[in-house]
Amino acid sequence: MQRSSLRDCKAWQDAGLPLSTTSNEACKLYDAFLTQWISWTNDASLGGIEGCQSRLKAADPDFVMGHVIINGLELIGTGRSVVLDKDLAASIKRMAELSKTQEVTERERLHVRALEMFAKGSLPKACDIWEQILLDNPTDLLALKLAHDSYFYLGFQPQLRDSIARVLPHWTPTIPLYGYLKGMYSFGLVETNFYDLAEKTATENLALNPADAWSVHSLAHIHEMRADVEAGLTFMKQTEKNWMNSDMLACHNYWHWALYHIEKGEYEAALTIYDDYIYKRCFSVGAMLDLVDASSMLFRLQMEGVNIGDRWKEVVKVTTNHSKDHILIFNDAHILMSLCGAKDTEIAAQFMASLQELAQAPGENYQHQHFQELGLPICQAVVEFANGNYSQTVDLLHPVRYQIQRVGGSNAQRDVFNLLLINAALKSDNKLHHKLARCLLVERDGMRPNSLMTERLIRKAMSLHSLE
Repeated sequence: MQRSSLRDCKAWQDAGLPLSTTSNEACKLYDAFLTQWISWTNDASLGGIEGCQSRLKAADPDFVMGHVIINGLELIGTGRSVVLDKDLAASIKRMAELSKTQEVTERERLHVRALEMFAKGSLPKACDIWEQILLDNPTDLLALKLAHDSYFYLGFQPQLRDSIARVLPHWTPTIPLYGYLKGMYSFGLVETNFYDLAEKTATENLALNPADAWSVHSLAHIHEMRADVEAGLTFMKQTEKNWMNSDMLACHNYWHWALYHIEKGEYEAALTIYDDYIYKRCFSVGAMLDLVDASSMLFRLQMEGVNIGDRWKEVVKVTTNHSKDHILIFNDAHILMSLCGAKDTEIAAQFMASLQELAQAPGENYQHQHFQELGLPICQAVVEFANGNYSQTVDLLHPVRYQIQRVGGSNAQRDVFNLLLINAALKSDNKLHHKLARCLLVERDGMRPNSLMTERLIRKAMSLHSLE
């Protein structure tokens, strides 16, 4: 990143997005922070995200949008809870107080309000505020990014796509970070099953910006959902040098790479990627996305009958720290996978008890409001499967299978719950569940023709239930 290209006070004013500070340095560091966030890359020349954050605070301690962007990244990472983390709660409070005592624009005031809503767990209300900002300020990339990611957490797939589509006509290639917008739009198209248009959008963007790890990520999803593993493997290998330094997303792209190997039954290759990339990032950084990737991969491999050794015991050293967060149902289910995988029954029991307690008094927290009918059945299904109670797993998971989208995550990520239901039905002692498993596999084969994993599962069903 060229420091000379970073926008100062006048540049932000000229862009129609004035920032309420007199510090050109603060404005430039705000731009640097935003650029690294959108590109998923820690720029060493700027001290990375953490170094940039420290310098931003020092440049103007009362800069409201400086507080907004720092708190925004922290909250959207979903690895810290204002209920449990006093420092984060104090940061949100300080931001809100500054917005009332400083002279700020209405746009900036709305940004603060949106983050207050997000911190309380009122994600839909936060999204409404960001959309209000975007009506008048369609090139406000921070509002767009926060809304986009929040729609992802909510499982609001059409909104994920349309939030970008609405503002695209207002953007031009001369606006900084324009290319990354195309990657975000491509992902929204993927999640709403417009694979051809998504592929075209991401491919065109990569021709202009090969380092856009999010466009790479979008194409990785397309190959996964089409079960086109050879194309996926070739693509990831050919582009690896372009995205591997986007360190905030590279681990997740490697996760997609490993999924292709699992699909093919190449388990050692998948474990090698896990050990070399996912495990290392999980422990060196501990970002929630990395913890979810680690748990998901090991859980999928176990369902395939793979011996993963002591890897769960290593993962749970990190995930246990988040066992009381309860920020997203999606996160909770993956944290519980690790607890069950490591056979940490005491923490798992405490986890379920705290989940049940929150379900009784959810307040205005949107995720907590869905604990009773969705979070608890999913999480209990994970526990029952780990305990070998396959019939109970099916009875818990099957009634909510068409609601699971509401826990958030991508179609590819949530596929772990489809596989859990199928594998539980195959292993159940209930003959009706065996029929259900075969029906689910017919569905899967129709959606993903030529899937090697589906073929394996169909053969397994025929072998287990050949006389039925």
